[in-house]
Amino acid sequence: MSDKVIIFDTTLRDGEQSPGASMTKDEKVRIARQLERLKVDVIEAGFAASSEGDFQAISAVAAAVKDAVVCSLARANDKDISRAADALKAANAKRIHAFLATSPLHMAVKLRMSPEEVLEQAKRSIRFARNLAEDIEFSAEDGYRSEMDFLCRVCEAVINEGASTINIPDTVGYATPELYGEFIKTLRTRVPNSDKAVWSVHCHNDLGMAVANSLAGVKIGGARQIECTINGLGERAGNTALEEIVMSLRTRKDYFDMVCGIDATQIVPASKLVSQITGFVVQPNKAVVGANAFAHTSGIHQDGILKNRDTYEIMRAEDVGWSANKIVLGKLSGRNAFKQRLQELGIAIEAEQDLNEAFVRFKALADQKAEIFDEDIIAIMSDSAAAEDGEFYKFISLSQHSETGERPRSKVTFKVGNKEASSEAEGNGPVDASLNAIEEIVKSGAEQLLYSVNAITSGTQSQGEVTVRLSKGGRIVNGVGTDPDIIAASAKAYLSALNKLHDPNQVKLNAQMTP
Repeated sequence: MSDKVIIFDTTLRDGEQSPGASMTKDEKVRIARQLERLKVDVIEAGFAASSEGDFQAISAVAAAVKDAVVCSLARANDKDISRAADALKAANAKRIHAFLATSPLHMAVKLRMSPEEVLEQAKRSIRFARNLAEDIEFSAEDGYRSEMDFLCRVCEAVINEGASTINIPDTVGYATPELYGEFIKTLRTRVPNSDKAVWSVHCHNDLGMAVANSLAGVKIGGARQIECTINGLGERAGNTALEEIVMSLRTRKDYFDMVCGIDATQIVPASKLVSQITGFVVQPNKAVVGANAFAHTSGIHQDGILKNRDTYEIMRAEDVGWSANKIVLGKLSGRNAFKQRLQELGIAIEAEQDLNEAFVRFKALADQKAEIFDEDIIAIMSDSAAAEDGEFYKFISLSQHSETGERPRSKVTFKVGNKEASSEAEGNGPVDASLNAIEEIVKSGAEQLLYSVNAITSGTQSQGEVTVRLSKGGRIVNGVGTDPDIIAASAKAYLSALNKLHDPNQVKLNAQMTP
């Protein structure tokens, strides 16, 4: 059995199912390019049948990615599978990922199908998919809560029809490591043609055991593909975290005796990019990618680290992409230095005009704050990329007045399509007043679910990164804005969220829970 573990990243599909984490086509392409720099084996780019926007995003990712396999999810029916195949036409290497529920609860309550009907549909769908692509994955949704005998029959049948990867998801995060590992092992032992497919694990983190379960599925069960997301992003409590899987396999190679092809130095850049685009801030004590993951405040720990890093560190910060050189640029830095730092951060600039525009933004920020950090540069490039998306609403300027004992007032000027609009409003605070001013013109009627502020770097000169989450008509979107002025950042974030609500391609179908 091979000691290579395939890393299947589903940030763009399962990660996007987090409420508010929906991404635009261009945002998906940016993340996909970073995943390719990370050297993941498979990139699941979306669910082609869920919306026209997702179809276009998958097509764009398929055209942009050169080395990784690009995958689209599909329900186990001809329409979804055909849509997935069409979206993947431009891919150098493509995979169709069909799923169908196999647990008694899901079959009876959700699908309203008998086990025999499910078995036949699974076989038909894989047979149909195999005519459209060579690389076919089948997922038994809620596989861990399925009856073993029936699941064995389904797995054997779909392998006979041409499925080359079999995924057994713990869809609701119910498993525990030892039991899940043995479950996968039993399946592989009892399915006669199990050696004809790669076995995959896809675990959710409802009980905080997604990473442990996935590793047990590999070590005990013999699976050789792990499905995961950057930062563990995903619906409910999230998915298996890619960064934790990769560094577990590397750090404890003595135990797992397995390898993966990931370039670990790209982990932190990937984490920061996904966090910035989705607005899901990484908690400071998050393993591997949290701000405190390699911080030592205890005197005893600091003394040990100074004498020998191995005393309190099992990994090196630089191995996963943390930069020891935090302060990199300032207002006197030139264009070439800026371009060099972009390359070091793994940020690709394809057009000279894009570089020039980003450098102008860098200079403007350098006039406002003395020290430019890596995080600032990432934010600059994220704002530049967002500006290329053809925003319907675009921030221009803001002025506000607040004084103790008086009700704050704000005036916001922004573009609505090709026209410029200004409005004034009062609020409970300057942020509230600014957002009220925007609503005076937009009249979106959206419900605000979240307002969050995060300092991009340390100190009072830090840029503020604001996340606004809005809900309307069953849709939930995030908007992110950055600026040294937290009020301006708030207005930018609100307009960013409104742009996503305005984009009809962002509408998704929620036909059924996915693996």
